[in-house]
Amino acid sequence: MAQFPVDPLIHRASTLPAAFYTDPQHFNDSLEKIFCKTWQFAGDEHLVQFPYDVFPFTLLEGSLNEPLLLTRNENDGIMCLSNVCTHRANLVVDNPGKKKKLVCGYHGRRFSLDGKFEHMPEFKEAENFPEACDDLAQIPLYRWRQFLFVNLNPAFDFHQVTDTMEEKIGFMPVEKFWYSPERSKSHIVNAHWALYCDNYLEGFHIPFVHPDLNNALEYNSYQTILYSYSNLQVGYSKDSTEIFDLPEGHTDHGKHVAAYYFWIFPNMMFNFYPWGLSLNIVNPISKDTCNVSFLTYVYDESKVDGSAGALLNKVEKEDEYVVESVQKGLRSRFYKRGRFSPTREQGVHHFHLLLSSFFDA
Repeated sequence: MAQFPVDPLIHRASTLPAAFYTDPQHFNDSLEKIFCKTWQFAGDEHLVQFPYDVFPFTLLEGSLNEPLLLTRNENDGIMCLSNVCTHRANLVVDNPGKKKKLVCGYHGRRFSLDGKFEHMPEFKEAENFPEACDDLAQIPLYRWRQFLFVNLNPAFDFHQVTDTMEEKIGFMPVEKFWYSPERSKSHIVNAHWALYCDNYLEGFHIPFVHPDLNNALEYNSYQTILYSYSNLQVGYSKDSTEIFDLPEGHTDHGKHVAAYYFWIFPNMMFNFYPWGLSLNIVNPISKDTCNVSFLTYVYDESKVDGSAGALLNKVEKEDEYVVESVQKGLRSRFYKRGRFSPTREQGVHHFHLLLSSFFDA
């Protein structure tokens, strides 16, 4: 039997049980069953902008804790490698910088920027050495525009996701968006990572939780479009809100679109506005804590104040308040699971179906 069965027909379906969000074993299982098999944001290409640049990072620090390394070789190729030496597991690179070779500081084992083993002192007498396992493991990496994504054990091709985004925002010069550190921030939220995503995936709560955002968006026209491993919420504007200048031939040409809210399973949100992009990453920490990063990429600064995205900080505080309240409610002895609104919670139902399928894979 399925561990977390969810009826594929929304008008009959119930949500995941409260235990999914409160049981520490379910949280730990999700790291291996979900996060090790899905694409995660690694940063943008400016982290390794020039040949011989290297950038060490930890994938999902605080949960997966996988040491990885981005490199750009002499041929301008970007790769992601394990940052763990194949001799005695020392971290190969400690700090970003320039390196023509990767040399472990513990015993001097040397690798190319592609991770290939090259040299090891005092190993001339070792038999059957080197073998393929002496290379640094190469991690699947996907590049979309300037953004880099990695996956430890891919369960699906990422182009399925980026193709759907290109269909809607392909007209935007995304590669020219510039990162704005002063507009970017991270928050610790005292709620399960999936609960934060549940909240994001429906506009049902907007009139009740976000009165100012509700004044900027046309609630009755709010739309959710489902794809295989992602979905899209389209926010239509009221008269005073900035809208996209959609080219002729675009599927939404002539419509007053204020925002395209793309969610990518399991924990990424690409929120496109006429001024640029707010990229949100929900990192799991524990069964009742997550870290939400808001990375801002700006294209047209003059449109920021007049768009739906101008309310990001206020909306975030309102979202944090309600999801933290729900996390407390999920601990109740009297709550087991709920039902979905067939007209307003298609995105949450889609998310729960994916969670169920990955747990049972």
